Amino acid sequence: MLPSFLIIGKNAVHPSNERQSSTSMLVFIWDCIMEDLERDLLTFEGFYFHRKACDTGVLENLDDFELRDDDVFVVTYPKSGTIWAQQILSLIYFEEHRKRTENLESHHRVPFLEYCSRDIDFASRPSPRLFVTHLPYYLVPRGLKDKKAKIIYIYRNPKDVMCSYFHFLNTYPVYKAADTIDAFMKQFLEGKVVGNLWFDHIRGWYEHRNYFNIQFMMYEEMKKDLRSSVFKLCKFLGEDLSEETMDTVVRQATFENMKNDPLANNENALYWNFGPKLREGHFLRKGTIGDWKNQMTVEQNERFDKIFQKQMKDIPLQFIWDVNETWY
Repeated sequence: MLPSFLIIGKNAVHPSNERQSSTSMLVFIWDCIMEDLERDLLTFEGFYFHRKACDTGVLENLDDFELRDDDVFVVTYPKSGTIWAQQILSLIYFEEHRKRTENLESHHRVPFLEYCSRDIDFASRPSPRLFVTHLPYYLVPRGLKDKKAKIIYIYRNPKDVMCSYFHFLNTYPVYKAADTIDAFMKQFLEGKVVGNLWFDHIRGWYEHRNYFNIQFMMYEEMKKDLRSSVFKLCKFLGEDLSEETMDTVVRQATFENMKNDPLANNENALYWNFGPKLREGHFLRKGTIGDWKNQMTVEQNERFDKIFQKQMKDIPLQFIWDVNETWY
């Protein structure tokens, strides 16, 4: 949404007149969006956080966070399968979650390390402790570099990330969002969003992978073959599930089941942290592969591709851009 003072009306105050060029107006609008972002985002060590759900007191103590050898962390860039990962880990580790014998939402079982965590006593939680985070590699607890605690990094093709992010920000009042894909694409490609620049996030983790005990997982691979992906996760985590339990995990972790499951879809947490929705919609909107084709123009796609090829030329991770693509 644009700031209210850009609405032209009898009583409106605006900088435009008939002689101003459209370019000048666009620059002015962009400056206003940036001013809103500065108010609504918290910057710590050069990284953007949700101001409303985070505080510097928590962030300043992350480096000294006391780890256990069996801790498990899921790392994602926003809109890359975070809530899905919370549900999958909850189903793998908690029988009461699989059997629905305990009314506890997955985001309580697998909490964020940096968000809404001030009142959580992590030290008293039983092992293994499970966490999710959007942190860059340089802000995680330094103890993670001893390679004992395990990290799962889930990545998603950035075009779908960007489009999903755009719709999220225009559904929930997290902060004032650009009202067109093109305007948001500018924000996204400049890293003026929570999570900063997507390229920096994934490159940072990949280039420093040898410092951590880390497993990279492709979101699209998980979508195409969830059972094999859960098996791969369990192998990395050292969890041996029976065939029956594996069936239950896969069934309950499908997108449609999660979307309609109040213990998994995160709707309650979003309401309490970010307020009521600005419009009808679900946090788990589509979760599909290749939805960017319905959102981006040919010109936008070509512009994005040029940047992607330049930024990722030295990163050998595979990406899937269309639901019909295969991978090896």
